[in-house]
Amino acid sequence: MTFKEKINLFRKSITKNLFVKTINETKSVQNSIKNPSEIKRILIVRPNHRLGNQLLITPLLQEVITTFPEVKIDLFLKGNLGPILFKNYPEVNKIIALPRKHFKEIIKYLGCWFYLRKNNYDLVINTVSYSSSGSIATKITKSKYKVFGKIKDLDSSVHSDYMHNAKRPIYDFRDEIKALGIEIPNNKIPKIDIRLNSDELKKGAEDVFEITGNTKKTICIFTYATNEKIYSKEWWNAFYEILRKECKDYNIIEVLPVENVSQIDFKTPSYYSKNVREIAAFIANTELFIGADSGIMHLSNATNTTTIGLFSVTDKNLYQPYYNNSFGIDTNGKKIDAILKEIKTVIP
Repeated sequence: MTFKEKINLFRKSITKNLFVKTINETKSVQNSIKNPSEIKRILIVRPNHRLGNQLLITPLLQEVITTFPEVKIDLFLKGNLGPILFKNYPEVNKIIALPRKHFKEIIKYLGCWFYLRKNNYDLVINTVSYSSSGSIATKITKSKYKVFGKIKDLDSSVHSDYMHNAKRPIYDFRDEIKALGIEIPNNKIPKIDIRLNSDELKKGAEDVFEITGNTKKTICIFTYATNEKIYSKEWWNAFYEILRKECKDYNIIEVLPVENVSQIDFKTPSYYSKNVREIAAFIANTELFIGADSGIMHLSNATNTTTIGLFSVTDKNLYQPYYNNSFGIDTNGKKIDAILKEIKTVIP
């Protein structure tokens, strides 16, 4: 074992011990909030660098803004995506982002934790209860009110979609805020939203037209995914051929990953960008997105485009797209014809 691996193991051991201690000690503060206007600074905690996981907190962000319209919100994240994803959320005051590689940027890493410790908030919300870093951050941050998050058994929840990772933090937030004395209307769960502006959408429309050269409706496919979530080239080639025959009146464009690879060997026109907001704006100007569970699937769901997520490993109940006829398909044991039949129910 290398010295770096030993250090990482030691860090994880310390974090685990702190996490267990934190979980055993943490209870949400149950003092009543006499006036919602007293909540002026809120910290939302989600120290994870992945595109999808950060997009999944946008519904909670909107819920918090609706509940406390005058609030200033700080986000405790990880990596460099925060300023890009939350660019058009003026309610976000500051993003405290842990570096992805802790030991290469140890000063910045420690600085983020010291910042949390020295600042005061009126409310801290941990979005994922089983995150050790998130729970510790919530514990050490000074605040009168804290929402640590919790995992109910699905059978004990009144919400059939409680386990969804974008919705569960909102249900928990509503429960805790009601316990603190604020009544919240049982409104529809907000959508995942990257908040594209008009200039971005216009550029996305121009990019789609530049590739297609026509005004036909466009179906977008994303054939990549990470690790075991990726479908084989054989699967995607078979799927593409059936999709092409069944949807002759549509353009089909493949959005490429940053790795610039294609599971269908570039058989259809493709779009490539390293800019997350450009990709989102491009997808927003198409009618339908089809792709495996991935950050780009969540990015599509953060627009108004109907999004179909394909799930073979991860649980679709936790991550499936929703809003605007979007949904997930568990592809295990299903033939491509059957999968496409489900997809065609939302093809305009």
